[in-house]
Amino acid sequence: MPKKNAAISNKIAVIIIICAVAAAGLFLMQRKLTGPVEKNLSEKVHVPIKSQTVIDYNNLKKDKELQILTQKRKTKYGVEKSVDIIVKSDESLKIGDSIVPMQEILDKIRIKSGDIVEKDIEGATLPDDRIRAFGIYVVKPEDNIWNIHFKFLKDYCDHKGIAIAPLADEPNRKGFSSGIGKILKFSEKTVSIYNIKERKIAVDLNLIYPLSKVVVYNMDRIFALLDRIDYNNAKRIQFDGETLWITIDQ
Repeated sequence: MPKKNAAISNKIAVIIIICAVAAAGLFLMQRKLTGPVEKNLSEKVHVPIKSQTVIDYNNLKKDKELQILTQKRKTKYGVEKSVDIIVKSDESLKIGDSIVPMQEILDKIRIKSGDIVEKDIEGATLPDDRIRAFGIYVVKPEDNIWNIHFKFLKDYCDHKGIAIAPLADEPNRKGFSSGIGKILKFSEKTVSIYNIKERKIAVDLNLIYPLSKVVVYNMDRIFALLDRIDYNNAKRIQFDGETLWITIDQ
């Protein structure tokens, strides 16, 4: 009987050893197969982020380099008084404590207008990645959108040597809009108001706080419009709420 028990014990011991060896081999095989994958998964992926130039409106009066840059950009477009700064689409804008990439503002403007904004996996906007310039006017408490647009138009006309009377935007004696007034109504559709504190498109200029809202001018687009207008025939300008045109006498 003892011999039989010893034989059984030996068999059990052999089985345990075989199972242990098999388990160790399986563990080593799994570690070999999965080790590099786990290592790769645990490694952090570093995607380089392109640093952007920050155009700081707060420092405009004391930063000499920013003053020179701003003046150079204003001179290019001939706007001296109607915009505070000109920011490019690959730069960021800082007003007060808020810093917003210009591209973020443009994306929200495009979405608001019904355009589709596509981005690649690194966050770059597709497909239009051309660098554009945007005039930024910081809204003051006493401002209204009509006067802001008229100031811009007069600035443009002064640069072109076109005489625009101070009251050229006022209705005539019969209450009809002047040609300049119709241009201003149309121009309202070509610019955007952005709330930089809330980081969203705004509509109403009446509800504002200091350094909270800006008017954004697409410089290429607005000048493409203004350059096509015959100001000598401003009285013939018509605007139906969508289209601006000049009537021709038959």
